[in-house]
Amino acid sequence: MPAKILPPPLKPGDLLRVIAPSGALREFEAFERSIGIWRSHGYQLKISPQIDDKWGYLAGKDEKRRQQLAAAWQDPDCRGILCTRGGFGSTRILEDWSWSNSALPKWLIGFSDITALLWSLYTEGVSGVHGPVLTTLGDEPDWSIERLFDLVEGRPITPLKGCGWGGGVVSGTLLVGNLTVATHLLGTPILPHLDGVILALEDVTEAPYRIDRMLTQWRLSGALSKVCGIALGGFTRCEAPPTISSFSVEEVLRDRLGDLGIPVVSDLPFGHDSPNAALLVGVEVTLDGDAGILAIAHPH
Repeated sequence: MPAKILPPPLKPGDLLRVIAPSGALREFEAFERSIGIWRSHGYQLKISPQIDDKWGYLAGKDEKRRQQLAAAWQDPDCRGILCTRGGFGSTRILEDWSWSNSALPKWLIGFSDITALLWSLYTEGVSGVHGPVLTTLGDEPDWSIERLFDLVEGRPITPLKGCGWGGGVVSGTLLVGNLTVATHLLGTPILPHLDGVILALEDVTEAPYRIDRMLTQWRLSGALSKVCGIALGGFTRCEAPPTISSFSVEEVLRDRLGDLGIPVVSDLPFGHDSPNAALLVGVEVTLDGDAGILAIAHPH
């Protein structure tokens, strides 16, 4: 298990850099609203001049997106990195990538495709934030927005409540991300060690058979045998077409995860479609499979 380094708490006036490491920016109005939220909290934002580049479905060619990340990570005045959106593409820039050359760890904030960056950074021992990107923050409820700022500014955050499947109480290191992205990290150097991990997963617009296929891969790979608990966020818009015989996504999750003999909590308020409660990658948490609670230790 890597050492856990938390970047210094943010404070109003700090400089944050805005990058597009994954899919091409399309939701410009939502982007501007989210930028406004960060600025209204007193932060200076430096937006990459390539923020609206396009190369197919990507936000510019790999080297350009890699340069955006490097410039932000290596900037000594920058205290945090805000990702524009998910989509696909962050794994491509992790080829030939190193997190070195930054004297001061800084916050990396995003979810969905940003899972790959968060997990890669975690393998270097640095915690990041699984939370709203700059095309979704403006759609979050007030409590979720305030939770994000509480987290990065060093204030305590409240436990999340979901549906407990039983299994008792366990403590471990939280590793949170998107199921599809995480599944495609299996067998790569980006996948962190999973011993003692509480694995938190969410997804969107994946048919139940695809969720089944991914979780079966996790089972067959042996990866799930190492984790000590599972926390499930939203699995939204994951219905099968009404004309096709199918399990529900809830039935698939129960079938593939309910026999592992570890605490499981589902229906936690994080993931695609709001609310997307911010969580820290790589901090100690407690998962209560009976009460259905995920509690994060005060990080600072």
